[in-house]
Amino acid sequence: MAARVVVYPPSDTGARRVTVDGQFIGTAFSLHDLAVFLERAGLEGWDELDVAAHAELIEWRGGGPDVWKP
Repeated sequence: MAARVVVYPPSDTGARRVTVDGQFIGTAFSLHDLAVFLERAGLEGWDELDVAAHAELIEWRGGGPDVWKP
């Protein structure tokens, strides 16, 4: 994955903003949402298991792939 993916800390609702190369691509509520956003951004072939397994390739702010509540 050459793109820089950043997942921001969860909001009060558990939503996490997601950017790819500085561009906002959506607000994720789960790993599934994040995988869908990444695929739409051109990072094909990743499902939620891949996102969790390769979490080191993503910059997680405010908690890793298992944190969806503030």
